[in-house]
Amino acid sequence: MHTIHEKPKLLARVRRMQGQLRALETQLEQEGDCIEILQQIAAIRGAANGLMSTLIEGHMRDHVVREAKEELREEEAKVVLQVVKSYLK
Repeated sequence: MHTIHEKPKLLARVRRMQGQLRALETQLEQEGDCIEILQQIAAIRGAANGLMSTLIEGHMRDHVVREAKEELREEEAKVVLQVVKSYLK
């Protein structure tokens, strides 16, 4: 499973995002500059998008492409499409 093999990298990304969120919280508490706050939010969004992209790619590669049973591929594709649709809302 791709999340197990990539676990250290994924956790590192999540921890960086946590740091970004803490920095945003500090900026808001200290009534920081609006532009800097917006830049921090954009950075957080970019990090979340990157993480989502990595996970979708791994899921597609490991579960959709490599699975032998066609019906399972169809079901996995539906799951991925649901995630992508909910992410794009």
